[in-house]
Parts: sequence; structure tokens; C-alpha cells
Amino acid sequence: MNTSTGKLRLGPLPKAESIKLTISLSTNLKTMLDRYATLHAQTYGESVDGVALIPHILEAFMVRDREFKKYLAKAGSATPPRPIPDT
Repeated sequence: MNTSTGKLRLGPLPKAESIKLTISLSTNLKTMLDRYATLHAQTYGESVDGVALIPHILEAFMVRDREFKKYLAKAGSATPPRPIPDT
């Protein structure tokens, strides 16, 4: 891919409110994430940590998931319902 003319599926990162989560990744997935971050930085000219890409990659995946879109349409909501807390 020619980074001077090509675009990644994940575009420039928007600023957004966030909630902190902890996740575990396989070594291979972490390596791929770091490589993606390197390519993202080359493409958009702004250095970014791979960890910062995770929520954007996850969101891009979810909004393209057909079954998830069907679920949201059926539920009549743009966001999935929150889990019911254990009592």
C-alpha cells in the first residue's frame, strides 16, 4: 500500500470521552496492533500508541457487523442495553 495515497479502514482518530477497561491480548495480536499503529502513523502523520487504536478498531468492527445492526434495529436503540447488575 502506498501510504502517500492510500487510506486505512480506520481513519484519523477522533477525540472522545472514554471509560478505562483492562484487556489481555495474545502476543501475536499485540504485535499486529503495534504494526497497525506504525502504519497508521505513517499514513496520517501522527504518532499513536497501538492501545489508543483499540476502541476505534472495536467500534469500526461493531458498526459493520450485520447481526449486531439487526439487534440494534430490533431493540430500537442506537446503543445496546446495559447489563442488569447482579443483586
